Amino acid sequence: MTAEAITAAALDLPGIRHGFFTRRGGVSAGIYASLNGGQGSADAPEAVAENRARMAEVIGVAPDHLVNVHQIHSPDVVVADGPWPGAKPRADGMVTRTPGVGLAIATADCGPVLFADAKARVLGACHSGWRGAFTGVLEATLAAMEELGADRSRTVAVLGPTIGRDAYEVGPEFVERFVSLRVDDARFFRPSERAGHSLFDLPTYVGHRLSQAGVGRFVDLALCTYSDPDRFFSYRRTVHRSEPDYGRLIAAIALQDD
Repeated sequence: MTAEAITAAALDLPGIRHGFFTRRGGVSAGIYASLNGGQGSADAPEAVAENRARMAEVIGVAPDHLVNVHQIHSPDVVVADGPWPGAKPRADGMVTRTPGVGLAIATADCGPVLFADAKARVLGACHSGWRGAFTGVLEATLAAMEELGADRSRTVAVLGPTIGRDAYEVGPEFVERFVSLRVDDARFFRPSERAGHSLFDLPTYVGHRLSQAGVGRFVDLALCTYSDPDRFFSYRRTVHRSEPDYGRLIAAIALQDD
């Protein structure tokens, strides 16, 4: 069975392969069914390894070259030239100009963003939950790509499956964190049905930050992880269902050899 991946026309570029993988097409069972790519989950390691190998095949890289970082909700970005020689770096973004390296981001509600400057042959990927977006991981990924020769005005950025604005309820302290620094950020919130709470539009916030940073093109695939349990894992949905753990979705991108 082939790992199911959603692709974006904006990233259908010469010499580049990518995929926003769903939860379909893997070998995991139970709450992890079936394409769980989360090495940090309590799923059987051999099942996760097989799932990741299937994803690697889709984007045309060797299984050990589907690389990811130890994500910590930070603005930190690293350069990936191949498999890490030791422990995974603690970061939330990666960039590369090395063919055959698949940049893989794991998410389960946070925003996976894939970047490409096809002319410079420089790629990026980042894990952009609210904290990462708020502290600058999107801008840091663009800056790191520029250090490898990219031009942000040529760069395409695509946001994959992310918790949507109708499912992301937050408390007043969350809203205050944003508007205390930038009062205009109030536009990313609207009242929820619960008194004193709001709904946060993370996808639009991500797009705003990238637009302000000068990215050439931003595309939101407008896919909500929370509201589509057949295709996507969701941390928040798991909490609401009182499940013991959750699977992770993978978004990945790779350069092919010239």
